[in-house]
Amino acid sequence: MDRVSSTMKQVSNPLPKVLSRRAGGGGLEAERESFERAQTVSINKAINAQEVAVKEKHARTCILGTHHEKGAQTFWSVVNRLPLSGNAVLCWKFCHVFHKLLRDGHSNVLKDSVRYKNELSDMSRMWGHLSEGYGQLCSIYLKLLRTKMEFHIKNPRFPGNLQMSDRQLDEAGENDVNNFFQLTVEMFDYLECELNLFQTVFSSLDMSRSVSVTAAGQCRLAPLIQVILDCSHLYDYTVKLLFKLHSCLPADTLQGHRDRFLEQFRKLKDLFYRSSNLQYFKRLIQIPQLPENPPNFLRASALSEHISPVVVIPAEASSPDSEPITDLVEMDAASQSLFDNKFDDVFGSSFSCDPFNFNSQNGMNKDDKDRLIEQLYGEITALKEELENFKAESARGAVQLRGRASELEAELAEQQHLKQQAQDESEFLRAELEELKKQREDTEKAQRSLTEIERRAQANEQRYSKLKEKYSELVQNHADLLRKNAEVTKQITVARQAQGDVEREKKELEDSFQRVSEQAQRKSQEQAEVLETLKRELAASRQELQVLQGTLESSTQAGAEQNTRIASLEQERDRLSQAAEQHRDKMAALQAELQQLRDTLTHEQESSRTELEMLQTQLRDKESTERALQQRLAEERLTLLQSTARQAECMVQDTLARVEDPAHISCTGSADCLLSQTLAASECAERLRDAHSKYLLDGAAVGSLLPHLALFAHLVSNTLLQGSATSHVAPVEPADRLLELCKQCGSETVSYLSALQDPGKVASADCSLVTAYLGQISAIGEELRPRGLDVKQEELGDLVDKEMAATATAIEVASARIEEMLSKARAGDTGVQLEVNERILGSCTGLMQAIRVLVLASKDLQREIVESGRGAASPKEFYAKNSRWTEGLISASKAVGWGATVMVDAADLVVQGKGTFEELMVCSREIAASTAQLVAASKVKADKDSANLCKLQQASRGVNQATASVVASTKAGRSQVEEKDSMDFSSMTLTQIKRQEMDSQVRVLELENQLQKERQKLGELRKKHYELAGVAEGWEEDAAD
Repeated sequence: MDRVSSTMKQVSNPLPKVLSRRAGGGGLEAERESFERAQTVSINKAINAQEVAVKEKHARTCILGTHHEKGAQTFWSVVNRLPLSGNAVLCWKFCHVFHKLLRDGHSNVLKDSVRYKNELSDMSRMWGHLSEGYGQLCSIYLKLLRTKMEFHIKNPRFPGNLQMSDRQLDEAGENDVNNFFQLTVEMFDYLECELNLFQTVFSSLDMSRSVSVTAAGQCRLAPLIQVILDCSHLYDYTVKLLFKLHSCLPADTLQGHRDRFLEQFRKLKDLFYRSSNLQYFKRLIQIPQLPENPPNFLRASALSEHISPVVVIPAEASSPDSEPITDLVEMDAASQSLFDNKFDDVFGSSFSCDPFNFNSQNGMNKDDKDRLIEQLYGEITALKEELENFKAESARGAVQLRGRASELEAELAEQQHLKQQAQDESEFLRAELEELKKQREDTEKAQRSLTEIERRAQANEQRYSKLKEKYSELVQNHADLLRKNAEVTKQITVARQAQGDVEREKKELEDSFQRVSEQAQRKSQEQAEVLETLKRELAASRQELQVLQGTLESSTQAGAEQNTRIASLEQERDRLSQAAEQHRDKMAALQAELQQLRDTLTHEQESSRTELEMLQTQLRDKESTERALQQRLAEERLTLLQSTARQAECMVQDTLARVEDPAHISCTGSADCLLSQTLAASECAERLRDAHSKYLLDGAAVGSLLPHLALFAHLVSNTLLQGSATSHVAPVEPADRLLELCKQCGSETVSYLSALQDPGKVASADCSLVTAYLGQISAIGEELRPRGLDVKQEELGDLVDKEMAATATAIEVASARIEEMLSKARAGDTGVQLEVNERILGSCTGLMQAIRVLVLASKDLQREIVESGRGAASPKEFYAKNSRWTEGLISASKAVGWGATVMVDAADLVVQGKGTFEELMVCSREIAASTAQLVAASKVKADKDSANLCKLQQASRGVNQATASVVASTKAGRSQVEEKDSMDFSSMTLTQIKRQEMDSQVRVLELENQLQKERQKLGELRKKHYELAGVAEGWEEDAAD
């Protein structure tokens, strides 16, 4: 929908941007594009700025488009680009087309249009600021469309064209008086919007000219055809619903409905009459005429006199104005030809030489010929009139036959739909039966496999014990291996320490060998040097041999010593080399031993790790197997619990069905048997609660839960049957309470058993409510046990006289208080307030006097009833014998006295300015209802020909008239006060008025919400009041008497 910013836009292209190029060019896309193009052209031709009526062919194309695409997406995509906020004529024609789509388009048009409801409301408020031209018309029409959408959203059973049969209308209200009450109010609101548009269109036309033949007038009148179609159905449905409500609710309660219907009846009748006189509507639609007087809803037989108004739209192929004229012209020519032929036969040919000489042609005189001509003319005129009457009757018969054909087609479609529904329901029930059979077979299979599962569970437990022993052995072996692993690790540590010591000794030996080697090398070098020196000295000595012969011996001895010393050093070197070699061998042996130890340790670790992993794998497999077995065992236990709970639930549901079965009415029972059954069921419920607690702590305790569950369902079922049987022989009030408690106990039992079947709700399931209901049933059983009379006969009779006297006293006190308030009002009030207070208090005084007359007439009739019915017994014995009737009189007397006191208090508050007029109206109507109750209780046992009964009925009518007078005076006073307190807008600015308007809208929405809630609350209170009143006053027993 366009925004205010697009107000100045004009209608641009006949083909807006809704048509987009699509890649591909497939057959479906081309067909869709062609469909959208055709729809766009039709929508733009139907909704344009020209002030002419929408052409039917364009509107029909739009309607067919919604059925083609099963929605209104294309329509809204085109409309969203139209400047509806900038052109009033464009918006008016949009409303007309949209109204047609809602009535005759696809059912999804409403769903696709709901999202634009707020935008329609905004546009309605915007056009409402314009007081001339199409502004107000568009505003009211948009409000009507929004109301229509809201009505169909709240009542989806109603189609867009509002065509429904009586059966569908009953199904729409679900046979609930509260739903019918609310539906009637919504239809009144809907019809009110239709009538507002009707009146606004007529007020905008200059009826002094023939506006229906001008294009501008037809543009405004065209949408009224849809309004007429809607109004005819809404009027018919409101009449039927009001008759239905009057058959269920008191007439005073529906006074507001009747007033509103009468107002709308007068408006609709006047508008239908004015529309039927317009030339434009005569060729397009046949408007029905409403009856001269509105239906009398207070007389139930008046429903058979009601005729549903049928609007007939003639076929478009023929013109209703041209066909009769053509036929008449042709008939005139034929009649003239017949007349001429007959004239020639009688008087001769017209080609005679003397055409006026009649005497010479046939010998007849002129008077006879004139008489014959007049006679023929008279016959021709009579034939014409007869022919016209015949044509008119034929046209009416054709119209009625077409309407009847439409109704029969609608009924045929409805029967076909019902047949399809029945077939679908039959298929569904058949599938459900098959499913139930499968479930039963599965249950039997589960029960058969339960024994096998328990046997397997025992075998699994034995296997689990063996696996547990094996696991203990594996744990012990694992501990031994861990200890061996610790010892090997310790040996490795010691070996590593010994290896370190060997390495240190080896290093020390290597250092010593290195030192010895160095010393040997130094010595060898020194010896080599010495040898060289000796050689040089030897050479020198040889040279000086002869010189040194004396020293030769000493030098030889020194060389021997040196050789000896060198040999000893070589021996020492060999010894050290052998020791080093031995150390190397020992080191290699130690290294080999160390490597062997390392290999052994590695092998042991690998084997230990492998064995440990294998043991861990076996342990995990054992744990998973154990968990699976435990889970399966828990599932089997839960399945067993669910199966038992399901069987118990079926048992309780069968019992509830037997309680509702009419064949069970003949069964009776005693209160003592009911108490014994209730006690047993309560004790079983306590044991079931303990077993359930144990099951929640340990799932293996399901074996103790199942027997208690089955016994609990059996005992509760017996209790419900015994309670229902006991209620058949008990008084009405405790019987109803007992039966209701039995039903509630059964429902709570079913809920508890259903919770046991849900794994997520097993822990939260509680049967305490069932125990509580059993306790209440036991309490009622104690009340129903045989005991002596609680009230003595003389006390019951005295109580009737006391209550009637107290009622009369309360009325006298109320009258005195009203007189006192009237005196105070005359002394302290002036002007309008004094006039209002005097009128209200005067009507209240009249009502009190009428009630006083009614109470006196009731006393006389009561005395007559006692005298005629007691026989030889005393009046007190008569009252005790008819205790239900006596209690009804007492209750009605209390209600009248209480109502008079409350009404006086309400009137006092109204006079003081602290109360509301509505409270006073409600109190007066409540008094009328209480007096009606007193009349009904008094006339139950009265003779229909009794004079006192006639006086009582006349007094009752006087009370009703006085009540109407109080209501009328209260309404008049409220109107005067409201006129006095009317607002002055002369000094307010535009901003202040807008602020007040917004506050008023907020207040209206709040009051509508409160009204909705209060109506729902009122419906519940009335329903409960009817139940309690029927039980308290023994209507069923009185009817039986």
